[in-house]
Amino acid sequence: MAVQTPTAPVVTVAEATVTRRRRPRLTHLLFTGPATVLFVVFFAYPLGASFYQSFTSTENGKTTWVGLDQYARMFQDPSFLDSMVNTGLILIVQVPLMIVLALILAVLLNQSWLRFRGTWRAVYFLPAVTTLVAYAVVFQVLLKTDGGLVNQIGDALGFAPVDWLNDPTWARISLIGSMTWRWVGYNAVILLAGLQSIGREQHEAAAIDGAGTFTTYTKVIFPQLRPVILFCVITSTIGTLQLFDENYTLTRGGPDDATLTPVLYLYKVGFQQMDFGYAAAIAWVVVAVIAVISFLQFRFFGRESKR
Repeated sequence: MAVQTPTAPVVTVAEATVTRRRRPRLTHLLFTGPATVLFVVFFAYPLGASFYQSFTSTENGKTTWVGLDQYARMFQDPSFLDSMVNTGLILIVQVPLMIVLALILAVLLNQSWLRFRGTWRAVYFLPAVTTLVAYAVVFQVLLKTDGGLVNQIGDALGFAPVDWLNDPTWARISLIGSMTWRWVGYNAVILLAGLQSIGREQHEAAAIDGAGTFTTYTKVIFPQLRPVILFCVITSTIGTLQLFDENYTLTRGGPDDATLTPVLYLYKVGFQQMDFGYAAAIAWVVVAVIAVISFLQFRFFGRESKR
């Protein structure tokens, strides 16, 4: 009697292909799964919850749906309107001033005759890695009306002392100055990287054509630097619209709400008045304003000029 040996199951080509395709998908899920869970739990869900909360109001521990009432409330809230005006004023002055200074600094740091260029770059970039609260406290000490270093220097030069942090106009100027000090070096390093990507032959060609230094930069170099400048402008605009640490530490939004910004007002509404529905609505309006302004900047300043 012959003994029959068991035969291995026959696997078709199609089944083998499906098996091979299934394994990489499982591998992808294995590696992306934890990141996806963290994204959903700590970003997507809070984002959706805050958006829903902006349409609700909580009174006596009971949450009710109020629709667009929280958004309509903003247009009748003088503090919120003042915060938007303050942010607009700071944005119009501080961002162009900072970008111009950063461009000048980047050009200087890119000069071949400058010694210790690496050291200077690190020095100017150092404020950007300084803790926000720490540098704001330093400026608070420097700008004290009585005994502040700035007023001491001004007194030595014959100037009357200035109430930097308690006068509405000077408080805005102080805030703009502190922000400019911190972020000029950061933007200058980014612009410097863009300048170094432009070959020296561009300068040589402009010199052969008889262009001076100013004309070379304004007509040849800076137009090629447009994408980098646009990046700095958009990121600086977003940072200004999200301003919180500096004015909270320096002035607490005062005096007379002169340095109050939407994010600082959001903090006061949410964590001091415990009105989280209205605070969530303010947050989403800030997000919408940032999106619209960034789009407009990219749309009108990001286009290549026609030749």
